[in-house]
Amino acid sequence: MPKILVVDDEKSIRKTFEAFLTKEGFDVTSAENVELALKMLDEDEPDLIITDIIMPRMTGIELLEIIKAKKPDIPIIIMTGEPTVETATDSVKNSAHDYITKPVSKEMLVKTVRKALEHKKLLDDKKQLEAENAEYRENLEKLVEKRTQALQKAMQATISTIASVVELRDPYTAGHERKVGNLAVEIGRKMKLSKKQIECIYVAGYLHDIGKISVPAEILSKPGKLSEIEYEIIKTHVKCGYDVLKKVELPWPVAEVVYQHHERIDGSGYPRGLKGDEIKIESKIMAVADVIDAMTSHRPYRPSLGLDIALEEIESNSGKIYDEKAAKAALDLFRKDKYKIVDEVKKIKFEL
Repeated sequence: MPKILVVDDEKSIRKTFEAFLTKEGFDVTSAENVELALKMLDEDEPDLIITDIIMPRMTGIELLEIIKAKKPDIPIIIMTGEPTVETATDSVKNSAHDYITKPVSKEMLVKTVRKALEHKKLLDDKKQLEAENAEYRENLEKLVEKRTQALQKAMQATISTIASVVELRDPYTAGHERKVGNLAVEIGRKMKLSKKQIECIYVAGYLHDIGKISVPAEILSKPGKLSEIEYEIIKTHVKCGYDVLKKVELPWPVAEVVYQHHERIDGSGYPRGLKGDEIKIESKIMAVADVIDAMTSHRPYRPSLGLDIALEEIESNSGKIYDEKAAKAALDLFRKDKYKIVDEVKKIKFEL
């Protein structure tokens, strides 16, 4: 029976989580502060820890840092009632397995816990295989495969953790990041870009609007036309996204691609007015995918404009504000290949 430790200074939260998870067949204990949690950790190591961020004396982020230094294989789920870019970034930087916000539904809690425990089982299997490999060399191939699966899952979890913060902040565009990421990847493949570039496009697409966490919710969900000042505030999300992502160590230039995804080849974009070859090809592709999804989606201030109008926009401005090759690949994708926009998570294999 998997053992779970819940750390929260609110008794009601601890009792509710214990009731939910015990009923699902888990062995649950709880602690009201970080000091007690660390003592319990030394006495009986859990398979999973769920901890609040804001607690007296020591925070959940500090607990995360201590545990990752002492017992790096224990997955930790961070939860908070006040989601911010800083807490999301700290969680990812310190290798939290997942990030959830209060109030947490029973379904979301159980789903997140099962996913984390599945990840823990993969790591445990990996350790067991490593021990056996000293005696049984034939297990090496299986060990590598297991390790790759664990790293793949960790990468996907990291991307999902950050992307989920955007949807919490801007529910009216829920699914936009996934749809743009999926479409951009297919455009990149149509253009026969390298696997490394495709991986970069995937990650950047799923995270390209992370900076919107800094934009007031009333502006994001405003049903009418934005004022000039409000539009300028919206535009700051690009620089904010860059500032967040540049702190995360990734094998691709994701931060710069996100920084450039609203640039246009004639220099009319923002925030830096880059032109032509000054813009990365990944960002040019992202720009096309972003516009197509935005125009074909419902927004608080207007209904969907439809795919035909979106494609006409790309076609009429190909070579003017949109990269000609990226535009052609997108048009062929829809008109010849009959591509359908989907907001489900599409996984790819990273070369880790």
